[in-house]
Amino acid sequence: MCDHARSPSARHDDACGSRRRRLWELPTNCHCPIIGVCLPLALLRKLVGKAAATPVQGDDYDLHVWSVHECGNRSRMADLLQRTLDERFAGVIRQFKGARDGDALLALWRRAMDSGDTAGAFWAALSHPRCDAWMTESIVRDMHMIQHQAGASVRVDIGRFAELQRQNALLAAELEQTRDKAARAAEARAKDAARTTEQAAQLRAELAQRDTAIEALRRQRDALEAALPDMRDRERLLRRVEELEARERALADRLAQLRQRAARARQEAAAHPPPPPAPAAPRTPVVVPIALADKTVLCVGGRSANVPNYRELLEKEGARFMHHDGGIEQASELLDTSLAAADLVICQTGCISHQAYWRVKDFCKRTGKRCLFVDNPSTSSLSSCLRKVAEAAPALD
Repeated sequence: MCDHARSPSARHDDACGSRRRRLWELPTNCHCPIIGVCLPLALLRKLVGKAAATPVQGDDYDLHVWSVHECGNRSRMADLLQRTLDERFAGVIRQFKGARDGDALLALWRRAMDSGDTAGAFWAALSHPRCDAWMTESIVRDMHMIQHQAGASVRVDIGRFAELQRQNALLAAELEQTRDKAARAAEARAKDAARTTEQAAQLRAELAQRDTAIEALRRQRDALEAALPDMRDRERLLRRVEELEARERALADRLAQLRQRAARARQEAAAHPPPPPAPAAPRTPVVVPIALADKTVLCVGGRSANVPNYRELLEKEGARFMHHDGGIEQASELLDTSLAAADLVICQTGCISHQAYWRVKDFCKRTGKRCLFVDNPSTSSLSSCLRKVAEAAPALD
């Protein structure tokens, strides 16, 4: 049975005391894995630069070989490596310090292997005072296999890393494109927002101008209404004039039609002359059988074309004739004055405004003044009305 296969309880404890072993006291086959596993290359270069009397020529492998060689004996490089390893793994060393025998030390090492954190445990186990030659060989063999597995894993990881780099490059390109699109979209949205804000400001300004103009026009309208209080009456009169003009045009059209019809009748009569007419009966003059001499007669309303006939009829009887159109063109305020000056009032009810009609009726009722109401504005109707009044009361008091 070889010495390596012996159990920890069966082997002789070569180590004694509690002093931890120094780097140069370890077997030479331990120096290579300790430096390679426990120290990063950047840190190793820094330590070599401090310890070497002259710069070490070569690459990283040459620095590693030189450092391993320096650990064979106590040297400046060996002391520097010892201090660096103790400082770097002080926590792990304190943890391993609690191992009182080889079995406890080996258990700590196995636990570190299972967790995958072997660098600090490797140095703490090899430098432990209870680590004998058999355990040293076992730990170095374990680390050798871990390095092989780590190398295989690194190769796999390198392939995965290369694939991840390729995927990362694609994702980075897509991300850059997405960022460009997002930036362009954000810029477009910002421009739209600015344009919308500008349009809203213009609309608000136009609205304010419109409101100002409306307010100015409203003030002008109020000023005009205050300056012309009878504007509404004028507007009504203007509409009344327009209605009368329209009525006049209609009558003119009707008159033109009647003239055309009369012209055609004359043409037909010229072509077919009628028999000679019988002698006309003598015209009976219109007589007003009522005493009107030196009396003032007021005629309210009536057609303007018949006013001369009214005047002729009444002045033949010695009356003083007065006329008021009932407020169409003459002011209504003058009607009361005319009513007060008249001895007899003739109201043409067919051609008078409602306001003038009620004013005449109310005035005559209050004053007891005689008033004749004539429905038809013709001269014969007026004469007939006067005749009826004369039969009832032949003279005016």
